[in-house]
Amino acid sequence: MLQLRMLAVGILFFVFPAYAQHAKPVQVDICIYGATSAGVIAAYTAKMQHHSVLLIDPGKHIGGLTSGGLGFTDIGNKYAVSGLGLDFYRRVGKQYGQFESWIFEPHVATAVFSQYLKLAKVEVALEHTLQHVSNEFGYIKEIELNYRNAAGQVLTKRVAAKMFIDCSYEGDLMAKAGVSFTVGRESGSLYNESFNGVQLRDKHQFPDGVDPYKIPGRRESGLLWGISDAMLLANGSADTKVQAYNFRICLTDDAANRIAITRPSAYDSTRYELLLRLLQKKPAASLGAILKIDRMPNHKTDINNNGPFSTDMIGMNYGYPEGDQEIRNTIRHQHEVYIKGLLYFIGHDQRMPENLRKEMLNWGYPKDEFTNNNNFTPQLYVREARRMIGDYVMTQANCQGKEVVTDGIGLAAYTMDSHNCERIVVNDMVKNEGDVQVGGFGPYPISYRSIIPGAKECKNLLVPVCLSASHIAYGSIRMEPVFMVLGQVAATAASMAIKAKAGVQEINVPELQQALKTNPLADGSLPEIVIDNDNTAQVQIKGSWTTKEHLGYGPSVLTADEPSAEERSVQYQPVIEKEGYYHIYVYMLPAYNKLASQTMVAVYDGNRETRITLKKRDMQVQGQTSGEWIAVGKYKLPAGSKAHVTIQAANADGAVVADAVLLIPERK
Repeated sequence: MLQLRMLAVGILFFVFPAYAQHAKPVQVDICIYGATSAGVIAAYTAKMQHHSVLLIDPGKHIGGLTSGGLGFTDIGNKYAVSGLGLDFYRRVGKQYGQFESWIFEPHVATAVFSQYLKLAKVEVALEHTLQHVSNEFGYIKEIELNYRNAAGQVLTKRVAAKMFIDCSYEGDLMAKAGVSFTVGRESGSLYNESFNGVQLRDKHQFPDGVDPYKIPGRRESGLLWGISDAMLLANGSADTKVQAYNFRICLTDDAANRIAITRPSAYDSTRYELLLRLLQKKPAASLGAILKIDRMPNHKTDINNNGPFSTDMIGMNYGYPEGDQEIRNTIRHQHEVYIKGLLYFIGHDQRMPENLRKEMLNWGYPKDEFTNNNNFTPQLYVREARRMIGDYVMTQANCQGKEVVTDGIGLAAYTMDSHNCERIVVNDMVKNEGDVQVGGFGPYPISYRSIIPGAKECKNLLVPVCLSASHIAYGSIRMEPVFMVLGQVAATAASMAIKAKAGVQEINVPELQQALKTNPLADGSLPEIVIDNDNTAQVQIKGSWTTKEHLGYGPSVLTADEPSAEERSVQYQPVIEKEGYYHIYVYMLPAYNKLASQTMVAVYDGNRETRITLKKRDMQVQGQTSGEWIAVGKYKLPAGSKAHVTIQAANADGAVVADAVLLIPERK
């Protein structure tokens, strides 16, 4: 049974006299702990709803992983990304002259997050570490923080607020507030899950025959670095082990912007002996067998773990979730030294294959990224730490659509994804354990109850990042776009609770759902209109089309796979709230098998029809998605339901797809 714990950059920041040490606490409406992507979006949302806000972080970095190297976004399905989360990727797109961009450089993400903070005039307090939380009658009354002044003295600051939002990756505010949480993996039987608990599987796994001992074949010589002597538990068993962390690494092969990868302090080549044994058993044709190198704009990378021995520091993070700041700093530094050492080892150790050494030497740290942190990201990839245990726990059943909540306030869509949790010996061979990658399901709703504690524990706290979910369900939910969506949800719910003078458990969830739908950008602007092919009330289908699930935008896509003279069309019939100019897009799948060389689209604006030809050769797919929004022009549309957009398939020279249509009102 899993142990349950109860505990009683060129950015303008705003510093105010109230932040001096004094007896009275700083008073705000909403206090947000954790300047992650979720924290920035939550702070912006709360300010746009006319609340006083303080955004706090123990570090000196804003934007979390999104601005910390994870620029090759884990999307799952764009249908799941809404509101300000989607707006973020649209703003990033503008920086590159695109409609939206899911692939971007770290400094661009930082600049966009800075835009939000500046636009809303959010007060930010960095390098403030949470020390204590005071509760009274089921509410957080105030929190106590430590920080250093210019002279290096450690001072204390107290903050009182009507509502608190924990947007940290670690769940520190939640834990110190006495809210129930867990760390590690539940047993598969606890929530009737087949992919939770201990999992010895085949992904990112060593091939058979890799010897784990310092002297091959001799147990008495001891284990190579990085291998645990723990016994393998039965599949599905619970434990407190945590999936591996790493850093998402931004490198460049642009010689003019490149800093050489040098030998780090505390470098120890014996840590990489296992990599040499792996390569002896399974040679690598290129660096991609060791590092997942995803290309970014301007000759940069987002590098992630790939294969059995890579950037994941497996088994070295168990003390992080509940560790104090000193312990976490030590673990963070160990991960940094390990990864910098790995990059150096690959490029310089003469035992490495020459082709890999030469390839590695093409890369270096970019001069124009993380300039205040020696050009290396300050953000450790904390894939999972604490997870709240609320009145509703998201589980594998939610991911796979076997259980669907009615209080959904956002969507998740990514594969159930856990990285390895331990590296052990099985039958005198080294094996990784814990990696799970199971998908094949569409977007699913996340319960509002999963981001709030039970009412008996705390009534003025929301937890959109370390939310209430089992280990394996959290592996699907834990993506940066989803965290931004949930950050906006949390701030909107906090605002509603303040206005109602009620606890977060008492707000009207249908009203919250409606507020998110009608005011998705939190600024009162007219929302965009999206019609997916699954919206049968607004989609009229003529002729023979095939429905294919888990493909494209949303739950499914319609396809006309074989050329035919038959009249085949899919007409999208939007309801226009306000007359005006609208930018219209259709969602296309350029990589779809045998896609026609061109797709015919007709737009009727209430008076006349305009026909547009979209050519396959002009369509490009960006990142981990099968489709993109393709512009079909700007049109003045009348209020009501006279206008429509039609995708036609008659006489096409290949397959035609009809997925979704997007109408964005022109904003001045």
